[in-house]
Amino acid sequence: MNITCACSFDMKFTFVMVGWEGTTNDSRIFWETITNREQTKFPMPPVRKYYLIGPGYTNMPGFLSPYRGERYHLRDYMGATSPQGPEEIFNYTHSLQRNVIERCFGILKARFPILRDMPPYDLKRQKYIVLSCCVIHNFIKMCKDGDSLFIHYADENVELEDDETTPNESEELVTPSVSQSELRRMAEFQDLLAKRLRERQNPQ
Repeated sequence: MNITCACSFDMKFTFVMVGWEGTTNDSRIFWETITNREQTKFPMPPVRKYYLIGPGYTNMPGFLSPYRGERYHLRDYMGATSPQGPEEIFNYTHSLQRNVIERCFGILKARFPILRDMPPYDLKRQKYIVLSCCVIHNFIKMCKDGDSLFIHYADENVELEDDETTPNESEELVTPSVSQSELRRMAEFQDLLAKRLRERQNPQ
């Protein structure tokens, strides 16, 4: 079964959807999730705010992906040369920030072993188990200071397996779009961010 999640930088899940078959393409699930909001209740970001998404997804309004064809995952930089050029600096920074979702999943699997080896329950029961685990995860994060798993996975360099804020009602939300003009605009925005990150790292 496929699980689609979004999280905040304080390691709480802000969106969880379960039920897609495990063989379903991730990009299809992502597109269905953000375009069928009446059904999925996906919280679209306000204009000029962005979700950080993985390299397999399209760089488009509201969803900022890394450069393809460049080093991306943090493990790619371990023991190697530091990021070189604006694209690698951007990808490294992007991966460092997006790593929070991987750490959230690390906590889930460490706390709830049933997620690693789900019994052969019917699909509806499995869905509720996953959702319940995510709710408990958020409850512990909000209500229990000093939880050992949250402390351990707060470290951005913790070794990982491969694998909610509500917008102000007055803010205009992003509309999913893959028009050529919007894709060009997002590519230009990505390049601008990369340039600024490079300048910040190597001030003249």
